[in-house]
Amino acid sequence: MTFAFLAHTAFLKAAPISAATPYAVAGIAWDGAVTNRPGARFGPRAIREASHMLCDAIHPHFDVTPLGKVGEAGDLPLPNTSLSAMRAAMVPLVDPLLRAHHMCWLGGDHSITLPLLRAYREWLGRPLGVIHFDAHCDTWQDHFGEPSGHGTWVYEAIQEGLVIPECFTQIGIRSSGARAARDYVREQGGQIFTGRDLRGLESPRQLAPLLAAIRERLAQHDHPPMYLTLDIDCLDPAYAPGTGTPEPGGMSSNQVLSILEELADLPFVGMDCVEVAPPYDHAELSSQAAAAFVWTYLCGRIAHEGGAKIQLR
Repeated sequence: MTFAFLAHTAFLKAAPISAATPYAVAGIAWDGAVTNRPGARFGPRAIREASHMLCDAIHPHFDVTPLGKVGEAGDLPLPNTSLSAMRAAMVPLVDPLLRAHHMCWLGGDHSITLPLLRAYREWLGRPLGVIHFDAHCDTWQDHFGEPSGHGTWVYEAIQEGLVIPECFTQIGIRSSGARAARDYVREQGGQIFTGRDLRGLESPRQLAPLLAAIRERLAQHDHPPMYLTLDIDCLDPAYAPGTGTPEPGGMSSNQVLSILEELADLPFVGMDCVEVAPPYDHAELSSQAAAAFVWTYLCGRIAHEGGAKIQLR
């Protein structure tokens, strides 16, 4: 499974993973479950290349750098034509990585998040809280007649008990869809901040109610391990045209960065950044944003090392 599109560059030009790198980046170059425009299989390569513009990679807010602490794991060698075969093949590849490193996964379409959550649930022995940036709710019960895809993973994760519904927060939702799908997370006990809710709110002070609501939910549930999943189409197409299902009226890069920076102390165990589709990108805007988001996440984790520890059960 050595496909031509698998990446040969490294995030931040990092060295290969080793026992000395507590953090790692791996690509999942899969887009076989998209419903509109394919191309996210090229996302990992583009995000890595964009990260090279970060130079010395010292974050202006956290004043730390991941250099020397993050390793490159390359792209996972996976089947390229079957969703079920891809997910099955992920299991033996993902498990040793997440046990040895704090992982950032580069997609790939959003169908990769379900098997990742299964792996984290198995490792931790308990369900996770999730912060989900997206234009789409991803709560459909089928995928245009197929049982699973990049628009069903939230519904499946809740049904399988992989996540704590009350600690599931969606940010940026704004696409069309039946009310039952749009409100599913809220009806299960979670919370949704739509694109409309976020209009005009960019600074930490303006976003304070959202940040407080997230923290309150987590405190009520004894601060569970957290997973971050960031679909690049949470951004308005003006900031991220390179994605398969762009939706006008989205978030700004400032909004996403403010939230990532302000919540950096939460007990995250991993993250993914998905749906970057370089064939539709203009001036690499989408991959530049994705690289900055992953880098900011990593710097936030490093800045808060020694914080809350994850309890395995």
